[in-house]
Amino acid sequence: MNPKIADKVATTVLYIISGIIIIILASLLGYILFQGVPHISWHFLTSPAQSFEAGGGIGIQLFNSFYLLLLAMLISTPISLGAGIYLSEYAKKNWLTDVIRTSIEILSSLPSVVVGLFGFLIFVLQFKFGFSILSGALALTVFNLPLLTRNVEDSLRGVGNEQREAGLALGLSRWETVLHVVMPEALPGIITGMILGAGRVFGEAAALIYTAGQSAPALDFTNWNPANIASPLNPFRPAETLAVHIWKINSEGIQPDAVAVSAGASAVLVIAVLIFNVGARYFGNRLFKKMTAA
Repeated sequence: MNPKIADKVATTVLYIISGIIIIILASLLGYILFQGVPHISWHFLTSPAQSFEAGGGIGIQLFNSFYLLLLAMLISTPISLGAGIYLSEYAKKNWLTDVIRTSIEILSSLPSVVVGLFGFLIFVLQFKFGFSILSGALALTVFNLPLLTRNVEDSLRGVGNEQREAGLALGLSRWETVLHVVMPEALPGIITGMILGAGRVFGEAAALIYTAGQSAPALDFTNWNPANIASPLNPFRPAETLAVHIWKINSEGIQPDAVAVSAGASAVLVIAVLIFNVGARYFGNRLFKKMTAA
């Protein structure tokens, strides 16, 4: 076959495959949004869920999702930054670092239900945290930490060696070079990876069923003392998240309007994840332009 014809055929096949994938994904997202957006309202977003009567919302579950996400990112971000900096800038090329990187790859491919069962055995039972936001945040840290670490390492490795050599030539120490030269250059990629990781955590359900629990007790939004069991900021209270709520509604079906609530909650979840992904690209591009302009 003529090379030009073969190239056109291969290109056409790739375009067709890409188009089919895009159509499938767009159809799925469109169906979820078409079914769920009409059920979204301010009352739906702020009112508590109802068990045996219609008219409930997702207010507590939505708050739990963002609060748990915040705790998980506060725990995992500094750890992943430290691990990524070590692997990229300080770790020697030997069997130990190879084992560490292989372990990170294995952990990043673990099913979330396995992470949930690990969190149940360690955080819920062994550490006696019970079904709580803290247990869920620690389980999500285990779930998300390998990907964040790999993202930080790859972002730092993407910075040219001439940047490091320039810092050292100016008399900076190795740590000062990493902190003031390499990190700012890698910041767009790091922040993009962090936001994408946050979106991945926000939609997680399996790991939280066994750690954060499947109940959403009423919260007292007038009392923000973390020591109060009814306080929204109490890390030791059970916290059903939005993704777990969707699973629970469809598995139990004890609400008269379960279909409407499930559709609306699914649409909110999809919109939130889309915002995370679009935000990652937006902030990443803006930071990259600022860094290149500087």
